[in-house]
Amino acid sequence: MTESTTAQQALRTPVLRRSFRKAFPAAVRGEGVYVWDADGKRYLDFSASAAVNFIGHGVREISDAMAEQARQLEFVHTSQFTTPVAEEFAQELLAFAGERFRGGAVYFTCGGSESVETALKLTRQYQVEIGQPRRHQILSRNQSYHGSTLGALAVSGNKKRREIYRPMVREFEHIGMPYCYRCAFDCTDGCRNCGQQYAAELERAIEVANGEAAGFIFEPMSGATLGAVAPPVGYLENVAEICRRHGVLLIADEVMTGMGRTGRNFAVEHWLGQADNAAPDILVTAKGLSSGYAPLGAVIGSKKVVDAIAVGSEGGQGPHTGSAAFLHGFTYNAHPVSVAAGRAVLRRVQSLNLVQAADSNGEGTAGVALKNALETLRDLDRVGDVRGLGLLWAVEFVADKKSKAPFPPEKNFAGLVGQACLRRGLLVYPMQGCVDGVAGDHLLIAPPAVITAEQIGWAVEQLRAAIKEST
Repeated sequence: MTESTTAQQALRTPVLRRSFRKAFPAAVRGEGVYVWDADGKRYLDFSASAAVNFIGHGVREISDAMAEQARQLEFVHTSQFTTPVAEEFAQELLAFAGERFRGGAVYFTCGGSESVETALKLTRQYQVEIGQPRRHQILSRNQSYHGSTLGALAVSGNKKRREIYRPMVREFEHIGMPYCYRCAFDCTDGCRNCGQQYAAELERAIEVANGEAAGFIFEPMSGATLGAVAPPVGYLENVAEICRRHGVLLIADEVMTGMGRTGRNFAVEHWLGQADNAAPDILVTAKGLSSGYAPLGAVIGSKKVVDAIAVGSEGGQGPHTGSAAFLHGFTYNAHPVSVAAGRAVLRRVQSLNLVQAADSNGEGTAGVALKNALETLRDLDRVGDVRGLGLLWAVEFVADKKSKAPFPPEKNFAGLVGQACLRRGLLVYPMQGCVDGVAGDHLLIAPPAVITAEQIGWAVEQLRAAIKEST
């Protein structure tokens, strides 16, 4: 047995972990922005694990709400019962989503991937219900990420995560994704023109689909794959208009960006506002929905989408009587304990004004403090870009600042920085592949909204030191 094999055997446990190449510390406690391991070491959670925790760790009122629900009723199947907690939370979530979803409905799941799968099937059934059975293709974008289940993977553009499974997934069209730091078009006009050009790719893809396009799924801001890339001015408005004109449903994947993370209830509000004619037809959310206290996701359908299934089409394109049944289900959808966690989290978000705290365009907020602190990293030779909104930011690394040349993928520069941060008691989210799916290194930064300016200052000092050490 070789030395490397012996080392790998030593790292094996009964848990099938994400990697057999490294040891994972055992986390035992969390409070506020901190997590402690079994050896007593404290870590500042500067990435909210994976942009999950928004309200902070160890909030007693959330676990109390879960325990109270479990004492009353731990589980019923949604084919037999609804529950008061699900009905009440759904109504509160619709109100949180805004006027565009008045009269709509919520489908609760156990997380982001399940929510995306649900949204894809809901989109297909909507088209069938209104008399458009040819429509089945779901268009999406390169360098996107929508989940790890096979349907979600099919519409994802994350090359590393989907490559091995490509023979198992249905391939649909992927179009270009705006990325102004490495724009494929002329950006001398502040990216207004490139936004129109990227949107035009969607129109061409819909036309090539020849009447079979059912929906277009997009992240309002890119998540882990590109790292907090915001769309150029006018892009999403054009996309919404194109989808509406062609009868294609607009699906906003806000698994990472929703529930206040970017300083708005949902990130899409930065660009599309509350106007009905520009609103998404379906919102997908998870992560911050329960802030990690329980497995929970949600699909929020507009009145138009829900009515098509409940009562059929009013426009004469299809039957006037819908099937009155969504042909889909999970054993644990709308699980009472998870839903109770989500409801308690939303109430805390609202009572503490945490969406406002995340706003990076306000005054004296955590979002502003994070933005200002991260901007100071631009003077480092290996920092090519600092970008983001609210409490979702990314730092992209380059081997050469002038040419924007990335590091060789095998160097795993982001991983080196992440490990250096870990040694300093700082948790960040390293990623690779932002340039072409393979090359390109960045860190995702997404702390809980309860972080203080002093904690942000300390964290960025440690990050600066980690970058220098890795260089």
